[in-house]
Amino acid sequence: MFIAGGAFDGIEKKIAQRLNMQAVGYSASKQEAQIDHQNLLQYVLPKDLKDFGLIPEIIGRLPVLTHMDPLDKATLRSILTEPKNAIIKQYQKLFEMDGIVLTVDEDALDFMVEKALEYQLGARGLRSLCESIFTDAMFEMPSNGQTELRVDKAYAAKQLSGLLLDQLKAAS
Repeated sequence: MFIAGGAFDGIEKKIAQRLNMQAVGYSASKQEAQIDHQNLLQYVLPKDLKDFGLIPEIIGRLPVLTHMDPLDKATLRSILTEPKNAIIKQYQKLFEMDGIVLTVDEDALDFMVEKALEYQLGARGLRSLCESIFTDAMFEMPSNGQTELRVDKAYAAKQLSGLLLDQLKAAS
């Protein structure tokens, strides 16, 4: 099995054109009521990919075409904490290797998720946010002899202040 994925920024315009969202007439309002304007990607067809610029040879080799919904707050939160190799657990293990106990408060986790949603960073962006929050402490604490780091919302916000969030947004 081969799975291909991509981010096709702007393909919604092609889908909207195909669906004739600007139709005028009596039947237009009936048809438009059935279209979910918030998630036009669910209506993607191979023709939309061709109009967007993919070559037909590639489109023809992908027999199943579907879309993926954006991650919501609960899903991003679970990515941070729940799986066996969750991002927070990985950082706790890294700190543990230096003899440091890492504790992340619930409000800090919520803050990270909110920033990932605000800047549309997705799951990979969560790792970038965590790296920005924890990196300074990872390098400074072992030499300072500290054995515990508690991350609360204020600490996370301080580490992610201004310029860094703009860089993360530009990278996404």
